[in-house]
Parts: sequence; structure tokens; C-alpha cells
Amino acid sequence: QEQLVESGGGLVQAGGSLRLSCVASGSIFTGNDMAWYRQPPGEPRELVASITSGGSTNYADSVKGRFTISRDNAKNTMYLQMNSLKPEDTAVYYCNLAPEIRGRWYVRGYNYWGQGTQVTVSS
Repeated sequence: QEQLVESGGGLVQAGGSLRLSCVASGSIFTGNDMAWYRQPPGEPRELVASITSGGSTNYADSVKGRFTISRDNAKNTMYLQMNSLKPEDTAVYYCNLAPEIRGRWYVRGYNYWGQGTQVTVSS
């Protein structure tokens, strides 16, 4: 059964840090590239960072140098360490398959998202 459970969000002052966690079902996580996305208020969902099954990473320019994505394959868990947070990082954060894999799965009927975790950064 598909499962994505995000946690770790909260309210933090600008300059602070948070660590998000994502526990995924093995059917989604095992052997697949994964990613963190976010959806700011009133805006579409956007890609924040991605990580391959082997641990190679990529980041959106807006978070490069501040956020670190990682994964623990033994625990089917992915993390997002967020440092030097800014008010513009305020969003609901989601984990899921990396975009290219989500696209392939989408045409086979996959359109699952977890509940997300709210991150609010005050100025």
C-alpha cells in the first residue's frame, strides 16, 4: 500500500533550522529517486531537492547551500535539513518520487501525495 508520511514542520524565526522527515512505503521508496516539494500559499507546488537511490543530490537554486537532502534506505526514510530559513521558505512541504519517475508512474495511474508538513518562517 502506498504511504508517504511527512513530519517535522513547525513555526520558526528567520535564520532558524528545521529537519523534515518522510517515511515512505517500500513500494515507493525502494530503488527510486525521491524528492522534496513545497507549495507556498496561493502558489503551485515546486521542486525543492531530489536524491537518487544512490545518494546523488540536486537542489533548487533558491535553497542551494541552505538545505540538505538525505535518505536512509534501510528505514525507507528521507530527510530535509533546512538551515538559515527565510520567510519565503514558508510552505507545505511534501515528499514523493522524483519528477521524472512520478511522470512515468502517473501515466500508470499513480497520483498519490501525503498530507505534507507545514513550515512557517516568521520575519
